[in-house]
Amino acid sequence: MLDISAPQGVKERVMKTDLQSFKEIAPSNRHQSLKRWSFAILGLLVATLFLPWTQNIQSRGQITALNPDQRPQTVNSVIGGQINKWFVQEGDFVRKGDTIMYITEIKEEYFDPNLLENVDSQIKAKESSVSSYMEKVKALDNQVDALIANKAFKLEQAQNKLKQSYLKVKSDSIENLAAKNNLEVAKEQMKRFEELYSKDLISKTEFETRKVSLQNATAKSIDAENKLLISQNEILVARTELNTIDSDFRDKIGKAESEKFASLSSMYDAEAQVTKLQNSYVNYDMRSGFYFITAPQDGYITKAVTNGIGETIKEGDPIVTIIPANINLAVEMYVDPMDLPLINQGQTVRFIFDGWPAFVFSGWPNASFGTFPGKVYAIDNFISPNGKYRMLVVPENKDLQWPKGLRVGTGAEGIALLNDVPIWYELWRRFNGFPPDFYNLQNSTASDSSKETKK
Repeated sequence: MLDISAPQGVKERVMKTDLQSFKEIAPSNRHQSLKRWSFAILGLLVATLFLPWTQNIQSRGQITALNPDQRPQTVNSVIGGQINKWFVQEGDFVRKGDTIMYITEIKEEYFDPNLLENVDSQIKAKESSVSSYMEKVKALDNQVDALIANKAFKLEQAQNKLKQSYLKVKSDSIENLAAKNNLEVAKEQMKRFEELYSKDLISKTEFETRKVSLQNATAKSIDAENKLLISQNEILVARTELNTIDSDFRDKIGKAESEKFASLSSMYDAEAQVTKLQNSYVNYDMRSGFYFITAPQDGYITKAVTNGIGETIKEGDPIVTIIPANINLAVEMYVDPMDLPLINQGQTVRFIFDGWPAFVFSGWPNASFGTFPGKVYAIDNFISPNGKYRMLVVPENKDLQWPKGLRVGTGAEGIALLNDVPIWYELWRRFNGFPPDFYNLQNSTASDSSKETKK
């Protein structure tokens, strides 16, 4: 008989795991497991949203040389000529001053094999001409000095003669005055003797004697006046002679100085020709050195622009391209104008170089593999023709060095690191189309130093 009043039911006594039918109709607990997994995944996603994410700007660039003199350059010919011999081939390493090519002359004015000797002879001849003109100038200087001294002597002599003429005029004037006085006295005496003779107080002999005395006095007066006129004429002659001396010597000195200046002009012209010939000599001498085209610096010959023997080249034509041996590498990359304010000098940039494997997490640079660090060295102040701003990035002085096999022109993918933000903020920023946060280099440096201090 069943014990229906017992507190236990049948289901507690039956083993559910042993009954197949019960397994088919019993309720399942799978939804409980699914719920637990959903909550776990959701919690994981929420936690992931708070993980740090490094904002960055990506740009494509290529390897170049930091210094302009280290970039690939073309060796040009300074003069025109004809290729005579090659001393290198593509791929050769050359040192500064090594001969690359020898060319021969093609201009007829330089064909003379004794060109330098002939020009040197012309220079010596012109220098002798300059010396001759110089001696002539010195002789004319001496002649001018002699004429000036002779002029002074002649003028002094003429002035003394003029003074003598003035003194003689004074003396003759006095004699003329005395003769006139004597004549007047003789005339008065003659009047008195005439009265006395008319009264027979004197003899005829005495009267005739007095008459002779009057005639003598008259003759002396005329002679004295004549001497005075001659003396006055001598003054005029002395003055004329003084002017003549001055005029003659002025003409002679002017002529000598004219010859002197003409000789100086010829001498200066000869000196100019000497200078011109010396310049030509130096040019010819230097031109002969340009027949051998040499390497401007240590480097590798990469490409021969001009080829065959006997080929003619012009002045300034490119001959070969050379890449310097020692290069300070840098990456030349371009950023959009919108991203330019986010870039500063000294800012960190990570690079992926063509040919070097890399595994990159865009927002977690420390977890990436195969990237190499660099820092911004310079940023152009003017936009490039491609509508972007160019900047140069050099290696950072850290343990991880750039690969040794990098060459100029190798491609590089640059990742400029900006601010660290949570992932949810980065998603919100991208969803709204906002630019990345500005990277404060000073704050970053200060935080790094504080971290080192704590350590």
